[in-house]
Amino acid sequence: MTRVLVIDDEPQIVRALVINLKARKYEVDAAHDGATALRLAAARHPDVVVLDLGLPDMDGVEVIKGLRGWTRVPILVLSARHSSDEKVEALDAGADDYVTKPFGMDELLARLRAAVRRAEPAGGEEEDVIVETAEFTVDLAAKKVDRGGRDVRLTPTEWHLLEVLVRNTGRLVGQRQLLQEVWGPSYGTETNYLRVYMAQLRRKLEADPSHPKHFITEPGMGYRFER
Repeated sequence: MTRVLVIDDEPQIVRALVINLKARKYEVDAAHDGATALRLAAARHPDVVVLDLGLPDMDGVEVIKGLRGWTRVPILVLSARHSSDEKVEALDAGADDYVTKPFGMDELLARLRAAVRRAEPAGGEEEDVIVETAEFTVDLAAKKVDRGGRDVRLTPTEWHLLEVLVRNTGRLVGQRQLLQEVWGPSYGTETNYLRVYMAQLRRKLEADPSHPKHFITEPGMGYRFER
């Protein structure tokens, strides 16, 4: 059973989420502040985190950074903050998706299901494909990236984006296609997601992230992976 950690200081939102999630057979833990949330995450090991950025004791971005220090669990952010910069800050810290308050419960649950799917291991039909570059090696079957003999820690969303690009080596993958393949069919215009996650992949895998050789931007169109 999928375990969800809900982190929000608004009791009515927590109550609504707990009722809706339990009705769909999720196990749910809830925290009303960041410190409790980090303790619960370490003790209960949730499969997905739903996090409000406006917490009483610390900013939600600090909670994301605290979680990302040890886990790749998908993080779905809730926030009344509407600016693009704040969304980018949350994504850049390691969040996987962002829902602006007020939100529809059906949309939130769909995004939560998509985040969980991205984190699930591939089925047995996965082919054995290893892609090597001068800087790193991608093992598509094992869902691992090796750089200089060390495992590179990628979040589920970073991995999914990398996987789509690697499977299309040498071919332009359009922005809309990437958004829909990685985040789901309801996405198509959130290009700031792509900008943030491509920057993260470049930081982790490129020898010179400011002059990428492998993750190429085609302005206004999309991205291309080159060996």
